[in-house]
Amino acid sequence: MDRQELGEFLRSRRERLRPEDVGLPSGSRRRTPGLRREEVAVLAHISTEYYVRLEQGRAPRPSSEVLAGIGGALRLTDTESDHLHVLAGTAPSRTALHRRDVRPSILALLERLPQTAAFVTSAVFEVLAWNDLAAALMEDFAALAPGDRNLARRAFLRPTHAETALYGVSDAAEFRHHVVMELRSTVARYPSDPAVSALVEELRNASPEFARLWERHDVQAAPMLTKTFRHPVVGEITVDCDSLTLTDRDQTLVLYSAPPGSPSAEALALLNVLGVQARDYLP
Repeated sequence: MDRQELGEFLRSRRERLRPEDVGLPSGSRRRTPGLRREEVAVLAHISTEYYVRLEQGRAPRPSSEVLAGIGGALRLTDTESDHLHVLAGTAPSRTALHRRDVRPSILALLERLPQTAAFVTSAVFEVLAWNDLAAALMEDFAALAPGDRNLARRAFLRPTHAETALYGVSDAAEFRHHVVMELRSTVARYPSDPAVSALVEELRNASPEFARLWERHDVQAAPMLTKTFRHPVVGEITVDCDSLTLTDRDQTLVLYSAPPGSPSAEALALLNVLGVQARDYLP
């Protein structure tokens, strides 16, 4: 049970709600942002004292029934409710360290997708495996040290105005928010993994934007359906984005493809021919 994170998460969810969201009168003397603690306690059918202690990080571990009541009172989504159970230590725990080894069948699959840029990321956005088209579209990951293949570091520790910061993608701000939300869930799943905590600490210290987004305690990531890359050789490429969760290793298979016959599909086909040497064709 992570008492501090649990308390901060509860407080952040409480403060985002308005009284009218839960059927309560707003009143004119309300000085507290969002709901009052006693209001949450009444809605969750628990004592105010116990709820206050939960937010202050002083309460014993709540039961699943209590968490369900609090989740309902705070109008948590399914993802937020799952996160609440992880923080409280009532969800099934994973192994102490996140996995970096990719299944051989997934490695083989990457090579069988010639018209799709495909890569696998770990729970902390390390690019673990990729096919040639992904390298041509984004960068030659094989030429990088393993620590430099982390998309979270690239998103926050490169100049955000630089064209190459995130491969010229159209949704850089949305992706950075997505990274923060996913990393917050990862920290809850792997509280004793030093690689996870070190990455988050590094980003919080080095990036004011990451630190600001981290304090929001958001965990509900919106799906990214399309994105546009501004490639230095073939120009703009708009791709469909599909992410498949590899649940046994807590990894993600990311697929970028384009509708057959579209200009973007033709650009991907050209990149597939040029390969990672594409940038050698720059004037």
